[in-house]
Amino acid sequence: MPVKKICVVVTARPSYSRIKTALTAIKKHPKLELQLVIAGSALLGRYGNAVEFIEKDGFEIAEKVFMVLEGENPTSMAKTTGLGVMELANVFYKLQPDAVITIADRFETIATSIAASYQNIPLIHIQGGEVTGNIDEKVRHANTKLADLHLVASEDAKERVLKMGENPTMVFNTGCPSIDLAHEIKVNSKLYFDPIQKYGGVGEKIDWEKGYLVVMQHPVTTEYESARKDVEKTLEAVYELDIPTFWFWPNVDAGADGTSSGIRSFRERKKPKNIHFFKNMEPNDFLLLLANSKCLIGNSSVGIRECSYLGVPVVNIGTRQNRRQRGNNVTDTQYDKKAILEAIKERIACENITSSSIYGDGKSGEKIAEILANTEIPFHKTIQY
Repeated sequence: MPVKKICVVVTARPSYSRIKTALTAIKKHPKLELQLVIAGSALLGRYGNAVEFIEKDGFEIAEKVFMVLEGENPTSMAKTTGLGVMELANVFYKLQPDAVITIADRFETIATSIAASYQNIPLIHIQGGEVTGNIDEKVRHANTKLADLHLVASEDAKERVLKMGENPTMVFNTGCPSIDLAHEIKVNSKLYFDPIQKYGGVGEKIDWEKGYLVVMQHPVTTEYESARKDVEKTLEAVYELDIPTFWFWPNVDAGADGTSSGIRSFRERKKPKNIHFFKNMEPNDFLLLLANSKCLIGNSSVGIRECSYLGVPVVNIGTRQNRRQRGNNVTDTQYDKKAILEAIKERIACENITSSSIYGDGKSGEKIAEILANTEIPFHKTIQY
């Protein structure tokens, strides 16, 4: 039986941690050949270039696709996606994969789905079926309808994909590969490195060893005009709390300019002595940082997924993760300084936070590789209504 060529497209830095263990399992599987394509903001230094970490982990990159247009507004998002369709179509024509994997729900992932499905290349969608209530949800469901094989991260997501009319024999709950990394961290969760010494960053050299917070706040694409105002509320709350804090730069989405300028302005005006800023970290290091923190604050899905498995307290702000299934580690609040302060204090003091396996048991990568190796993926799916 010939080896299947599986082309995986990573378009942003968070997507790498979402797929890393599956990449390893595909690479090792005797029936599979990995074709890794890095595209979009995963190639840009201002958003934390992921290529260095990917190559350090031993992966060979088959193609790089530069497709991000400046602007960080809805129009630039649409144009970036259109450019991605054209560039990725050429990449797939050149690589001739047996199947293409698109990951989750970022706006540019629809470019992968269109470029593959329009060329009759079987499309595999990782992490479909979840809901969040913004443009990501629309993209995720569109990816689902273009895909032929669905590898979802939870039973709730599986039920939703089936309700969308997808073939039950092509829908598998594998869990999320990022939980595999969290599982490794949980076994040995000691923070063995100095984050500032290893990654640099900017800001004060905080005394983090006595306890610290982590903040990761992204703009909401459907609320991008309020991005700066929203991040300022969180900055004010964390500044007033005066607990050592590691703060991560936002993703490239509509509103990212507002979030970034809000951070820079606040940093110049207040010169906060309790906050240190980073662009990126290796996935395992980032999870170690989270596992040893007092609390994660912001609106990243890492608070819903990995932190639920690790049992890390989370203050989830705003609508970005609206309706997504969560564990008891998460408390939700809105963009209000007082409310954010109270929520952080409550989470830090809470003693009944437990680990949850909603999004996997730590073996997702291996499950994904086995399904890819042993499932005959049809070019044209049978839709059941």
